[in-house]
Parts: sequence; C-alpha cells; structure tokens
Amino acid sequence: MPSSDFLRPATHGFVRVAVGVPRVRVADPEFNAARTIELHEKASRDGAALVLFPELGLAAYTCDDLFHQRALLQACEAALGRIVEASSRHAAVAVVGLPLCVGHALYNCAAVIRGGRLLGVVPKTYLPNYGEFYEARQFQPAAHACATEVSIGGRVAPFGSRLLFEAVDVPGFVLHAEICEDVWVPIPPSSLAALAGATVLVNLSASNITIGKADYRRQLVATQSARCIAAYLYSSAGNGESSTDLAWDGQSLICENGELLRESERFLADSHLITADVDLERLSHERMRQTSFGQSAAVFARETSAFVRIPFELGAPPAPFPLRRTVARFPYVPADPRQRDERCREVYDIQVQALAQRLQASGIRKLVIGVSGGLDSTHALLVAARAMDRIGEPRSRIIGVTMPGYATSTRTLDQALRLMRSIGCSARQVDIRPSCDQMLADIGHPASRGEKVHDVTFENVQAGERTSHLFRIANREDALVLGTGDLSELALGWCTYGVGDHMSHYNVNASVPKTLIRHLVRWVAESGRMGDDGSAVLRDVLDTVVSPELVPGEAQDAAPSQSTEDRLGPYALHDFFLFNIVRHGYAPSKVAFLAAAAWGDVDAGAWPDGPDVERTQYTLADIKRHLRTFVDRFFRTSQFKRSCVPNSPKVGSGGSLSPRGDWRAPSDSEAAVWLADVERVPDR
Repeated sequence: MPSSDFLRPATHGFVRVAVGVPRVRVADPEFNAARTIELHEKASRDGAALVLFPELGLAAYTCDDLFHQRALLQACEAALGRIVEASSRHAAVAVVGLPLCVGHALYNCAAVIRGGRLLGVVPKTYLPNYGEFYEARQFQPAAHACATEVSIGGRVAPFGSRLLFEAVDVPGFVLHAEICEDVWVPIPPSSLAALAGATVLVNLSASNITIGKADYRRQLVATQSARCIAAYLYSSAGNGESSTDLAWDGQSLICENGELLRESERFLADSHLITADVDLERLSHERMRQTSFGQSAAVFARETSAFVRIPFELGAPPAPFPLRRTVARFPYVPADPRQRDERCREVYDIQVQALAQRLQASGIRKLVIGVSGGLDSTHALLVAARAMDRIGEPRSRIIGVTMPGYATSTRTLDQALRLMRSIGCSARQVDIRPSCDQMLADIGHPASRGEKVHDVTFENVQAGERTSHLFRIANREDALVLGTGDLSELALGWCTYGVGDHMSHYNVNASVPKTLIRHLVRWVAESGRMGDDGSAVLRDVLDTVVSPELVPGEAQDAAPSQSTEDRLGPYALHDFFLFNIVRHGYAPSKVAFLAAAAWGDVDAGAWPDGPDVERTQYTLADIKRHLRTFVDRFFRTSQFKRSCVPNSPKVGSGGSLSPRGDWRAPSDSEAAVWLADVERVPDR
C-alpha cells in the first residue's frame, strides 16, 4: 500500500478520541459555550473523531435550584444552538452536557453533535440523591420520559437513554453516552449498550473531588472498559465550578479494555484537553474471541433490542498523524521496574507451583535436566531448584547434565558447571561426541569422514543424542526429564522435533518468551538469593550470545561461534510479532505499523532497564524482512512441532502455543495470505 495510507492510524483500525474540560462560569452558558467550541476546534485540528465534555457543562453542574430558572434553561438551549452551528466547521463529534426541559420535566442530558446536526439527546438514567448530591430535587430520571424526540431551536432529534450513534464510514465505531452516576450503579447503562454493539462509551461527569476518589474513578472506568470490552471516555467538572460546599479537579480519563491510555493532570487552572488513539479492531477481535460476550448479548437480547441506532458519517480520515498511544517494545516485559519485578515473581511462582504439582502427582521426586550454560536451561534449573524446595526434597535430587559437543564453547561449559555448583544439584558431564561420531558414521554422513559438512543432519544428531541421554538417565534414576525450550523457539520452530530438545516429560518454559526469560534470570541475579558466586554466573549467562552451539567455528572458541539471532533475526522483534499476531489476531501489516511505532526511534518511549537490554531501533525495511521470516516459519513450517508439545503451564495472557491451550491450528496450513499481507508493507 502507499506509504501515506500505511502511516495513517485509521488504516489500521485506530480512531482518535478526546476529552475536554473547559473552564466554566456558573450560570453563564454563553461563556461556557465559547470555551466548549474552542476545545472542539482544537480537538478537530488534532485529528480527533470524538470529543467529550463534562456533565451539565453549558450551565455548570453547581447551579442547584438555578436549574429551575427559565432564563438559564433558555440560555442553555441557545448556547447549544451555537455549538451545533459551529460544529459544521469541525470534524469531531461533540458530546455536550446541559439541562433540558422536555414536556413538563427537567432532564440532565448529553447532546450528541456532528457536522452542524444535533444527532440525539440522552437523558441521565440514575440520579444520585445521597451525601452531597441532590439531583432528584431538580431533575427527572430517564425512565420517566415519555417523549422519544425533542425540539431545540427548531432542530428535532431523537431523545432517550438507549440511543447508539453509528459511524457508517468507520467500521466498528458505535457511540453510547451515559452520565456520571450511571457508571457507579451495579448494572450501568453502558453495559447493555456494549451488548447492543456500542464500542465507544462516554461518560459526562461532574464528580466533585474528595480524598481517594481519583484512584477509585480510575479503577471504575478501567474496569468498566474491561467488562464491556470497549473504549471508555470519562470527563469530570473542573475549574470554575462553585466551591460553596465542594471542590473539583477536572480529572479526565481514556481507557480501552482495562488499559489506561491517557489521563489528564488534575486541578488545572484553565481549560484542558487529552487525546488518545483507540483500537476499534482490537475491541472487535476481543469480543469475537471472548465467546461469553456473545452469550451475554443473547441473554440480554430483550433489553438490547430497545436500543436505536442513529447513523452518521465521520467523513474522510485525518492526515497521517503519528500514533498517539504507547506501544510497548517488549509486550511481555513491563518497562516499569516495580511492575517488572512483580511480573518476574509471579512467573516464577506459576512455574514452580506447576512443576511441584507434577512431581507430587506423578510420585516421582527426581528431575533430569540438560544444562547448556545458556539462558533457557539456566532459568529452568532455577525453577527446578525452587520446586524441590517447595516439596521438601533436597536439590541433589535434580540431576543436571551438561553435554559438550562439537561446538560447545569453553565459556558455556564453564557456566554450566558453575551454575550447577551454585544451585547445589547433582552435576554430571557427558561428552556426546563419541556417540555422535558413531551415529554420523552409521548413517554415512560426510562429517564422519572429516569433511566440514555442518548441515541440519549434523546439528540434529547432536540435539538428538543429548535428548536420548537425558531420557535414558531419567529411566535409570526414576526421574522426569525437564524441558527447557521457550515460547519464542516454539513459535519459530527452532527446536529439533521428536528425539531432540522438542521433547521432555514436562516443560516449564514453553509459555515464557525469550525476552521475558532474560529478565527472569536477571531478577534472580539481582535478588542475591544465590549468593555472590551464583549471581555472578547468572550475569555471565546474560552476557552470552544466544546459540544452539551445534556448528563449530574455525577453532575451539572461548565463546559460542553460532548466533541464533544472526540466523533468525532479533528475538525482541519476533516476540513483538508473536504477541500481536497470536493475542490480538492482527494482520501482519498492522503488526508492522505497530512495530515501527515501537521500534522506529531508540530515544522514544520507555525501555526496561539493565545492562543486558540492547537499545536499538529498526527501520521499516528491517521490520518487514524479519516479519516475513516470522510469518513463514510460524504459519507454514512449524505447527507440526507445536501440535505435540509436552505438558507445560500457561504463564501469561500473551498466550500459550500448546494445542491444549491457546493455539489450535492445522499442521499443514499455508502462509500465503499472511505473506501477501506482509508485502503490503512499504519498504520505507
């Protein structure tokens, strides 16, 4: 596709939304309308498709009994008319709060405006009448309304609490409005609206501030967005509201499916605006994936059938603004140190509990594990040690076996021996070269005659011999073979099938990606729980290039001569691709767009700290090349290995590739549609 289209967030299912909090004057609709129009214009210039304003913002929430004054109500209607007229010059939908008399009743309303039209008016469903709130003194709830239309300044518009506003030219954009207290009740109107198809939920709120309330609001809004699998925008009243008895902080929030995308500063002196890009495609995929969402919609079909859809057009998508949301470089690894430590601790606990349960259920109290001196086996051995501690067995019942072959470096062999010594497990060293020599000779491989033919057979003979030794040792010792291969390797098919590192009795790492394992090992090293010598060897492992060590270099090297990432590409990108394709079902072209946003500028965004985290950036051409590798290996060549993996615990929401877990796929699938989509990505 053309670069101009590719760089446009709207091409990939994003829509920009905004929340504005104007400075207000109590009972001065003309002033308040002018501030609202200013923010509406600003949001439109910034590419927003929607801007939300606070509850009763045209009058100010704190008018109290002034709401029953005809002069104020007429002024609010006139102010709304000015906003509607001004909206013909602005692209964004505006949702504005005002008091509105319908028949002989007064309602607390949200007016939805787009392109010079009043699309509809939504009255508040639940009126708080406790504590500092006296809304039932002035207003009627939505359930009391008989009218289904309202006329304001000669404009006739639908009226009711069950209105949905659907952008017919933007797939997946369906808007619903509720007001303040509506989200604080056990079953908010937005819950039914989401089941009826709304994906963008907005809440016009006033919500005075008290100690601790900001945190509660944040949790409330994030949780509602998660339960509804929707975007949720929240606006509260700010500066200018009466402080006769209350105070106001102007907190604004934009959440998406449980994730806080943007939050405003609080207690600002002037009008303010926040914006973020919400992912409509992600919301649609999550609703499709979580089948209980559809079941809930069926259960509440009678209630949701009462919703009325009002179509409108948003118009041409905005210019290609840069994506306005955080895209994590490492989706499996939080950049925040506190969150990362919590993640590491929980991953260890999950793996340890699962392995301890398998040992107890099997009645087998010994483990055999191949220890290479590399990253994955190091982590698996750490988990094994804690599992033995948990079930009350000595670590000597872990039999660690290091098996040097043709390409084993002195560095990794030394690390393997030091690691086993620090752990306190039983340590064995088995040189597999004699048995590999025999196997190569038996099959007539040129390497057995001294020729430097280091093909896949040469590599897999070594991998197979290692696994065969582990299983026979386990037979003899009445032990389980503990697998060490990780999620990233399973995704890429980077393992030897069957009698190779693909197989074990139980694998603790199969749901843990390479990028996270690196941080798990570093977390243990920094904890000091293994002592100075143990931490030192863990740091040495972290500094060692990731390598299968199956192809020898020109000489006996002190370090591995073979690099997995030189062959496959960077694990950092592959883990990024894996998470977004498997967890979110994104097309490769969208994954490339997100990867460019995350990895295109080394100085942008947050990085996990640590000396072992290589800070780099990738061009779009780099991303496209490595994405092509991932897609081909993941969809076309590797599924047969994943179809028969050993048992392993699921660790994260990023998914497991076990056919008994998150991923069931045919072993003989083609990759043509994914590869074709990769080619839609421009080279720069």
